[in-house]
Amino acid sequence: MLRQYELVERVKAYEPEADEALLNRAYVYSVQKHGTQKRASGDPYFSHPIEVAGLMTDLKLDQQTIVTALLHDTVEDTLATIEEIERLFGKDIARLVDGVTKLSKIEVMTENERAAENLRKFLLAMSEDLRVLLVKLADRLHNMRTLHFIRSEEKRQRIARETMDIYAPLAERVGMYEYMREMQLLAFEQLEPEAYATITGRLAQIRSQDGGQVDAIALAIKQALAEAGLKVEVKGREKHPYSIWRKMAERHVSFEQITDIMAFRVVTESEVDCYRALGVLHTTWQMIPGRFKDYISTPKSNGYRSLHTALIYENSMRMEVQVRTREMHRLNEFGLAAHWGYKQGGARPDGQVGWLRDLIEIVDASHDADELLEHTKLAIYQDRIFAFTPKGALFQLPRGSTPVDFAFAVHTDLGGQAVGAKINGRHMPLRTPLNNGDVVDIIKSESSVPQLSWLGFVVTGKARAAIRRAVRQKERAEVAAIGRKLFEEICERLPSKIGRKGVREAVKRLEFEREEDLMVAIGSAKLDDRAVMEALVPGSTSDLPDPESWPRQERPISIRGLTPGMGFALADCCHPVPGDRIVGLKVPGQGVEVHAIDCLTLASGVDADWLDLSWGAHSGSAVGRLRAVLYNRPGTLADMASIFAGNRANVVNLVLAQRDDPFHTYDVDLEVQDLAHLARIVSALRASDAVAQADRI
Repeated sequence: MLRQYELVERVKAYEPEADEALLNRAYVYSVQKHGTQKRASGDPYFSHPIEVAGLMTDLKLDQQTIVTALLHDTVEDTLATIEEIERLFGKDIARLVDGVTKLSKIEVMTENERAAENLRKFLLAMSEDLRVLLVKLADRLHNMRTLHFIRSEEKRQRIARETMDIYAPLAERVGMYEYMREMQLLAFEQLEPEAYATITGRLAQIRSQDGGQVDAIALAIKQALAEAGLKVEVKGREKHPYSIWRKMAERHVSFEQITDIMAFRVVTESEVDCYRALGVLHTTWQMIPGRFKDYISTPKSNGYRSLHTALIYENSMRMEVQVRTREMHRLNEFGLAAHWGYKQGGARPDGQVGWLRDLIEIVDASHDADELLEHTKLAIYQDRIFAFTPKGALFQLPRGSTPVDFAFAVHTDLGGQAVGAKINGRHMPLRTPLNNGDVVDIIKSESSVPQLSWLGFVVTGKARAAIRRAVRQKERAEVAAIGRKLFEEICERLPSKIGRKGVREAVKRLEFEREEDLMVAIGSAKLDDRAVMEALVPGSTSDLPDPESWPRQERPISIRGLTPGMGFALADCCHPVPGDRIVGLKVPGQGVEVHAIDCLTLASGVDADWLDLSWGAHSGSAVGRLRAVLYNRPGTLADMASIFAGNRANVVNLVLAQRDDPFHTYDVDLEVQDLAHLARIVSALRASDAVAQADRI
């Protein structure tokens, strides 16, 4: 653990103007606040923030970041408050500490909700000041280094999975590859202990048997480049164990079949020398086709720049080689931290954080914890392709992206208005996967809206979040329209006419912010008629019977317009229910078939006599048919069934009509009282998170 004077000396070594008193005050405050708290390892708890601060000094970050690292756990784990930190250390440091602080004290959340809310707050704070991210990554790295001290295997696995899914990709996105590799290795050890032990054991065995082969190959590369007049440094290393394991999993091969487990880095004096060195390497050893990548002319989104190639050495041995300048190497290893210039007014490095805007849009668009975590993971993973607009603007996207993903990457409004696409001048379907170098021209229409079916092929988190938000808004508008119709029916049953003032008062009594919220609640069956009537006219329901005591309607269906004694049947093609406009078709020998006025059978021009019919005043229940598209995950069918039960509707028949992962489509026959009853059930289904789409058929 760093002593107080050692930490101050480290900071003063690269920032002589640093406020020594501020650093000392923060060090002492952290030690005092954490007091006798212990970590799982048995060490004093304050050793953790001090080590995190030490990691920040390795990156040569400013004194505010060092102080934030020292204080980052005080609000979460002690009695310290943000207000106290602001008073003692200033507004900027308090803001940074608040950004890193998690919401672990909120006990009402589930584990997923807490993780999502922590991530939401973290991303928002990070968008304001990326030093929050740097402290958080160092915090996570030190926690991973001591993870083995935690006794609970379940907790170790959860932390390791979170690190692998969120924090290692975040480190990669800002170019902090040293942090990424160590976090992946430590998480890999916990998540796949047998694979970790096998691979590290095999690497140790190879290391003991090769007789310094890595050094010998590095020397051969350096000599070949020196003969061409190039002054370079060459370093060789074995590939990262997690990288080897991932390659084994992706290629479905054993360790013995992995031939390129060695990688070499060539560091040159200039950018021109990088390309000269590449030419020498390709003429000295055979290049493996398809493995060359030029990240100098086209850098990664995190600013990473280097030439990558793969060569065949003696005895068919494969090796990867990276070629870069000294400055590129410095920026590549420390990424955003190496760019950050707080001493020059806190200017952000250009081109490094554009992807943060996408993450913040995802935070705004995500509906619940599961969506936020899913979309964020999609946004920060890094298997990328490059595509261009017709004017030459470059966009990086995950492999497998479609024109819809591209449109949302350009602008959210463009994605929502997309109706078609030209790829390299040819009209192509919106679901077409893009390839490296494609020129994409999006065809748009201002009247178009995102389609639910797009979720079946888009891959970016930003696109999925925007589509789901647009679909929810459309469904909300539809539910509100149904709710308004039901509201008007409720108003007609009241003893007096209700004006605008009465509606506003009812909204207040029911504790809604807007009138639209009330209509959505009515349309989604979250409010019953009695509650709305009582809110509009207090006391108006005192003479009404309790709906729980209402007997089930057993009356026969009554149809007006038929000759007395004439037999009839409700048509199976349209399932009319009381409230629908209806007509009758005379069927020889079978009586009359009753159809809804908009039935497709009528539109097909059947050759039969039509009768103008209407429902009798005391018609009983009828069977209506619904089609519901459910998300294919545990519990969604039960959620749908509970909606039917809650609305006192009897399921007569249920059929799984279609499987189209991630959706299942069901056709349901329901016994309902009337059209309003059926409409209320449809709106309740549409409001459910278990249901992607619901319609009457």
